[in-house]
Amino acid sequence: MKVAIGCDHAGVALKNEITPILKELAVDWEDVGTKTEESVDYPDFGEKVSELVSNGKMERGILICGTGIGMSIVANKFPGVRAALCSEAFSATMSRLHNDANLLVLPGRIIDGKTAAEIVKVWFTTPFEGGRHQRRLDKIKAIESRLCK
Repeated sequence: MKVAIGCDHAGVALKNEITPILKELAVDWEDVGTKTEESVDYPDFGEKVSELVSNGKMERGILICGTGIGMSIVANKFPGVRAALCSEAFSATMSRLHNDANLLVLPGRIIDGKTAAEIVKVWFTTPFEGGRHQRRLDKIKAIESRLCK
């Protein structure tokens, strides 16, 4: 699985804490930045990751900013991106089971590394359930099609 990961300055520390988990899970990831805690604009990095997921160059993505809210807003503007802001494992599990989320957003200033590691592990190991949930995703795709004309 190919995954893009990006963050703003508020997400650098948490990004550095979860990359060993990605290695442990044998996830092939590409870091699109930022790499320092010097102030940057989250939309720039949210766009990079979301575009890679939207156009199919990456199967999934991870974005991190202070609260996760800004990155979530950016990511969900892209067709085919289903970004889920998760601050605990249950939401991460459900985002995969019911929503087939393909982009995980983490709040770098709200959760600690241990919590982020747990979220990342369940998010990458939980499959999509399909069934009635696929019908709902199809409705989301239909909405995107109408709005993106």
